[in-house]
Amino acid sequence: MRKYYSLYGQLLSKQRLYEAFRHIKRNKGAAGIDGQSLGAFEANLEVELSCLLLELKEKRYRAQPVRRVAIAKDDGGERLLGIPTVRDRVVQQALRRIIEPIFEPDFHPSSYGYRPGRSGHHAIGKAELFIRRYRRDWVVDMDLSKCFDTLNHDLIIRQFRQRITDGSVLSLLRQFLESGVMVGYHLEETELGSPQGGVISPLIANVYLDAFDQFMKARGHRIVRYADDILILCGSRAGAENALRVARRYLENELKLTVNATKTHIAHSDDGVKFLGVVIHTKYTRIQDKKVVKLKQKLKALTKRSRGGGLAAIIRELNPVLRGFAGYFRVANCATVLKQVMKWVRRRLRCIQLKQWKKPGRLHRRLKQLGYRPPFKFIRMQSWRNSASPLASLAIPNAYLHDELRLMDITEVKTGITVPEFR
Repeated sequence: MRKYYSLYGQLLSKQRLYEAFRHIKRNKGAAGIDGQSLGAFEANLEVELSCLLLELKEKRYRAQPVRRVAIAKDDGGERLLGIPTVRDRVVQQALRRIIEPIFEPDFHPSSYGYRPGRSGHHAIGKAELFIRRYRRDWVVDMDLSKCFDTLNHDLIIRQFRQRITDGSVLSLLRQFLESGVMVGYHLEETELGSPQGGVISPLIANVYLDAFDQFMKARGHRIVRYADDILILCGSRAGAENALRVARRYLENELKLTVNATKTHIAHSDDGVKFLGVVIHTKYTRIQDKKVVKLKQKLKALTKRSRGGGLAAIIRELNPVLRGFAGYFRVANCATVLKQVMKWVRRRLRCIQLKQWKKPGRLHRRLKQLGYRPPFKFIRMQSWRNSASPLASLAIPNAYLHDELRLMDITEVKTGITVPEFR
């Protein structure tokens, strides 16, 4: 296994720092503890990068603490993020571009999280392949408790040292790990973990967990991993129970991680295996119910009957949400779900339009403009029930919403797509 001795010098390039900034700018992101935004950094880019380069050359660079941000999880809990400053993100990205190619070719082929050219779709496709073609239909669904927050710093450095012997690079990595976290106005030391939100944290986690991947591979166990979402796919219940024992022992004893016993379980694909937002069954894949509920909550907030503005403006806000949902979940057999969601969205838009028209007379004028002849039934314009009436559908037809107002029709998205897997 080749070792790399002199890498720090590759970091000492303004062009490399500039490319790193362009990358983090595309990904956007909030300000760190110094309050400096991407826009403010860019406004003084030449000076900022020159100062950063000089600090790196003179070994005076010091990573600043990350800013603690809590975001809600689907299960009601919180995920704690650590937001680095813009200048720290630039250095992390530049360093990542140097060291990622060293480890990337040797990662386990069934690891898909945060890797170039790989995605959750590939991970789902590989799990489907194991279940349906190779009959690995007894599946261990492993849950690691606060994986990113409990990575052991000494083990991280030991893993990197297997390939990198440049002390300056390893020292920089340790800085990012031990920079601390600001919670309000209080600085907390970070003795464990790599902050979620850091540019280099996904690579650190992949290097750390690759030891587990290779351990399981050496023992003949089939796995699919996306970051800390792990499936172990087996041919029998007994095999799955054995694989779980082996995996738990290694993760807890060797990698000092905690397996969440209440959320880790064994399932048969006939009953469905939850993974990355979908449920993989023996013969089909569906969207998890909670993902549809979450989508409808988001769409409902955008289509309140009390909001102002015309339908065209509302649709401009709806389309990115619909496009993102359909684009991700097209791997599932979800044509019926997409049809139901689309029908519900159109009804909500009709409800908004009826309320804005206020009086039945305006509805009737619209029908006459479209060539329909009276008499027309009088309906309550603010009733949700009447938004599904034939009059509402005639006055605001599907073609008007999709062709004229450009509402995305997610029923046209091809579903049940199998993404070519990496073998």
